[in-house]
Amino acid sequence: MHIAILTFEGFNELDSLIAFGILNRVQQPGWRVSIASPEAKVQSMNGLTIEAQVSLEEACDADAVLVGSGRLTRDVVANTELMSRLRLDPARQLLGAQCSGTLILARLGLLNDVPACTDLITKPWVEEAGVAVLHQPFAASGNVATAGGCLASQYLAAWFIARLVSVEAARNALHYVAPVAEKDLYTERALANILPFL
Repeated sequence: MHIAILTFEGFNELDSLIAFGILNRVQQPGWRVSIASPEAKVQSMNGLTIEAQVSLEEACDADAVLVGSGRLTRDVVANTELMSRLRLDPARQLLGAQCSGTLILARLGLLNDVPACTDLITKPWVEEAGVAVLHQPFAASGNVATAGGCLASQYLAAWFIARLVSVEAARNALHYVAPVAEKDLYTERALANILPFL
């Protein structure tokens, strides 16, 4: 089972790396989580440089794809060559988008007639792309999920785990990363956001 996290130049560390950490709590044979980028290295909005583990083309063949966000997402969607490399298909993949990553799914035509979540800065651009934006941290319809707000990345990661493994596996992953003395409260609150969409 391969989950790819699309991570572009100017990426938001919280979106890509929190999901990466939570998704890697799953310990089962064949489970693999990768950072996918259009270049060998990408730099975050705050100057952190990371190396891609897989190409965009390999990511498009993954079982699940999470589209991260960043301050240059509008440049990504304006780049027709780059967008043409994103061959995602909710009929064969789970797809998730975090904050401005929702704009990428919208421009790819993958959110037609599906209301979505995004961050407040990206909201008008997603609406301009013809997608209704919900005022909530997480929503899913079929095999497509979206989240709004950096720390909502935990909801996307938990949704992927619940869909690909089990709710119990998602619970365990969230419990592992939750703050001490708040583990049960944190875990139940996070699950309350995704369970209606499973």
